[in-house]
Amino acid sequence: MPNPLPDSCVMKSLLQDKSKPHILMSPPDYFTVAYAINPWMTQGAVDVDLAKKQWENLYHAITQKAGAQVHLMPPVDGLPDLVFTANAAFVYKDTAIIAHYKYPERQPEEPFCEKWFNENGYRTVTMPEDLFFEGAGDALIWKDRVFAGYKTRTDILSHHIITKETGLPVLSMELIDSRFYHIDVCICPLYNDYFLYYPEAFDEYGKRVIEANIPVEKRIPVTAEEASRFACNTVNINNTVIFNQGSHRLAGVLEEKGFQVIQLDLSEYLKSGGSAKCLTLRIA
Repeated sequence: MPNPLPDSCVMKSLLQDKSKPHILMSPPDYFTVAYAINPWMTQGAVDVDLAKKQWENLYHAITQKAGAQVHLMPPVDGLPDLVFTANAAFVYKDTAIIAHYKYPERQPEEPFCEKWFNENGYRTVTMPEDLFFEGAGDALIWKDRVFAGYKTRTDILSHHIITKETGLPVLSMELIDSRFYHIDVCICPLYNDYFLYYPEAFDEYGKRVIEANIPVEKRIPVTAEEASRFACNTVNINNTVIFNQGSHRLAGVLEEKGFQVIQLDLSEYLKSGGSAKCLTLRIA
């Protein structure tokens, strides 16, 4: 497992280091599939030891191969999905808009996430009680705008708060397939303005939004099989992309465009409906 958590003062100084990307992760000490809140969570029991090994492999790929700095949010007994830090907040500069989860099973994560960001120098924003919002799981920045999903787990009215608090325009996109319940499992903005996406996760309007904003030469569509392997749930650090193993065609496409591709076995996290991107949150 990674080294012990640094204290808050050290963490704040590290976040001022702009020489490398900063990623938030949470160790999988208590990870399991304890309930079913998406269609993927019916695939059987998690191999806990294997899940820990897979998380460590992702951690080392991010730090040793991609050159990012990983910060750790402490795991909490009884909160198995806290490991999916992508959902904890939407982060832009010094602002963290904290998630307000749709399902009661995940709502106890919220105060722990808010506490971490408060202690580490961020201005935190919380959603009104009647608005659900699931952080960077449903809101991803591409250039100067945000592609944000709604309906499945996030309320569309939360998108107005993103713009109000960050100044970023939001492109709202309805998710129409329950398997792709967050936008970060069906799109991924990439280095050099490339855009990875699964077209069939969106209605015709959503497809037109992508076509109107992303130049055709920057679009990288994935197949249904690749999407089911969570190929869009990719960690991108500069020209390095890290995703679940098995999407060899896509790996070749990305390599042709200048990316270094790292494929990892993340099978235990797919049982919970998550993969590489879900296990990480870019915080600086």
